[in-house]
Order: sequence, then structure tokens, then C-alpha cells
Amino acid sequence: MNNWIKRGEKVVMKTYSQFPLVYKEGNGVVVKDDTGKEYIDFVSGIAVNCLGYNNKKYNTAVINQFSKFNHCSNLYWNKPSIEVAEILTKNSDLDKVFYCNSGAESNEAAIKLARKYAKKFKNEECVEIISMKQSFHGRTIAAITATGQTKYQKGLSPLLPGIKYAEFNNFESVEKLVTKKTCAVIIEPIQGEGGIIPAEKEFLQNVRKLCSKENIVLVFDEVQCGVGRTGELFAYQYYDVVPDIVTLAKGLGAGLPIGAMLAKDKIANGFEPGDHASTFGGNPVVCSGSKVVLNELLNNGLLQHIKEVGKYLNDNLKKLQLNHSCITNVRGIGLMQGIEINCNIKDIVTNAMKNGLLIVGAGNNVIRFVPPLIITKDEINKAITILDDLL
Repeated sequence: MNNWIKRGEKVVMKTYSQFPLVYKEGNGVVVKDDTGKEYIDFVSGIAVNCLGYNNKKYNTAVINQFSKFNHCSNLYWNKPSIEVAEILTKNSDLDKVFYCNSGAESNEAAIKLARKYAKKFKNEECVEIISMKQSFHGRTIAAITATGQTKYQKGLSPLLPGIKYAEFNNFESVEKLVTKKTCAVIIEPIQGEGGIIPAEKEFLQNVRKLCSKENIVLVFDEVQCGVGRTGELFAYQYYDVVPDIVTLAKGLGAGLPIGAMLAKDKIANGFEPGDHASTFGGNPVVCSGSKVVLNELLNNGLLQHIKEVGKYLNDNLKKLQLNHSCITNVRGIGLMQGIEINCNIKDIVTNAMKNGLLIVGAGNNVIRFVPPLIITKDEINKAITILDDLL
């Protein structure tokens, strides 16, 4: 066993089933372990390292800010956080931003804001939230309760009261759960951990109409599918269905921790000073990196690149399906793709790693492809060749 792994096992809690691989460095979409072996990375920190590794623009921005000051309490303002909020609101249908550190925290903030808004502008009993089965919203207690998968909730009861679960892509299932106590509906436009399952546009449209009619807050969890992964800055823009709240994280920081909850002005008024906070929210170093991410997406052609290589990846996965009967389905949008397989996922992931390709599972029988957004067709070809040989 690797000596570093031995040392880690002695001191780090076993909350993860980790592969025997120790990162040393990375460049572009390739990472190198401590033995010098190279891997094409189709995991990217689970949709986090959107600009890949060792991006010069990103590194320069982060280092320059770090040399000035690395933290500022939310008692005061800092320019990078204001600039990122301006970019996000200017390029969306949302008006205000709350910063935190992760996807779970951004979803916690959304749950709190939805309840605050409903209690303030509807009634005190309006506290129920409708989530989707097979969803995933994070590991904190409210987020894990909103997660529609019991395997993540095992041993954590009692969970947060007032959360119900509807069938994803089944509008009638959502409609049946709505009562006068419903304050919010939370949906991933593409279910990530649930198995890379895109929402149907008609489903989202109908939920939007229902929420507008009943004054229910519609929350889109774009922690994994946002920040350009669909080929649009926000996943909701791909569907042309505007929510009241959007939660972001992962790719927004391109490797540094950040979460953001965006809300329409009407909903944001549910919060007052002192209602919510996050010590490290809007960190100037991380926001300096986020500015680079957003600039690459919006001004340097990265969104169009994602659309092109995303289609190329999907087309090649479908060709792979024709050659291998074990692949039963190919689905996804942009650079968030999945293949459903009727054989052992762990074996494929492990053997891919041995052959220089990093991939990860999703759900019970899906291999997920969420590479850095800078991935090229040539790198996709290499990954497909490795998979083809393995299968």
C-alpha cells in the first residue's frame, strides 16, 4: 500500500470509499499521481475543476488577490464578491446573491429563505417543501432530508420535518402533494447523483405554472449542472424555465470552495439582516477565481465549446453503445453525460483508472462523465478508446 495512504488511514475519518490514488499535480485535463502515472480526468473533482488544472489566468487572479488580503468578514464589503454578484445577476433572471462555501450550504440557504418568505408573506403554517425522489441536495441535515434517496439518510433520523417527495418528471405527482402549507418545490434540472437524469421541459414548465399560481417558491438546484455545464451559464436557461431561486457551487469556484444562492428580489425580501450568514461567504480569493471562470464562459467562447464537445461526447457514447450490449442507455446534456450499464460499475471504474482514465459512478448503474469544460475532442477520443477496450 502507498505510504501516504497508510498515513491517511491512520488520521482521516473513513467517510469516503477512496481509490488507491494520491494526486500529485495536474495540467489541463490530465492529472499525475505520486508515482508519475498520468490520467485523463473525466471526474474533475465531480464537476468542480471546470477550467482543468494549472489554468494560468485563474492562478494569476487567485495569487494576485491572495497577495493583497485573503479574507474579509461580511461586516465589510470586498470588490471581487461584488463583481461576481454583478456578473451573475446581469446574466440571469435573478436579482440578489447570497454567498456560502458549498452546494449543501447554498441549498440550506434556499430552504431557509423559502420558509422565511412564506412565513412573512403567506402564513406561519406555510413550511412544507416538495423535493424529488432520487434527488441529491447535500449532506447537511436539511439538505439530506430534501435528498430523495433513503440510502443517504440512514441512521440520521429524526430528519427535518415538512419535506415530501414527488416523482421526478411526473407533474401530477407534484401537484398531488401541494397544499396550503407548501412553501417551496426544489428540483435539479439534471439529477446528478440520481443517475444523470435530465428533466423534461414540459415537466419544468408545468411546475413553474403551478408555483406561480400558488405563490410557491421554485428552487432549481444547479450545484452540479450549473456554471456552463449544459452549454448555458445556468441550466434553467437551457430549458427556458425561470425559477425563483437558483443554487450554485462546484464549478463556480473551479476548485476553491464557494456556494451561491441567487434569488429574485421578491423572494430575497424574505431575509432581513441577521437572518442568515456564512463566515467565509464571498471570500475575495475564491471570488477572484470565479471571475475568471465566468469571463471564460461568457466572453471567451467556452459556452459554445461546451455545446460542441458535449454533442461530440454524446455521439461517441452512443457509438460505444452500438458496440457493447452492456450499455443500455446514453443520456445527458452538454458535458454532463451518463451511460447506463447492466454490469459491475465499480469494476469498470477501477479498470479505467488502471488504464489512465478517471470516471465515476452515479446512481446504482450509471457511469458519469463530467470532465473539465475545456476538454477537447482528441481527449474525448482517448477516453472512448480506453472504455471501448475495457468493455
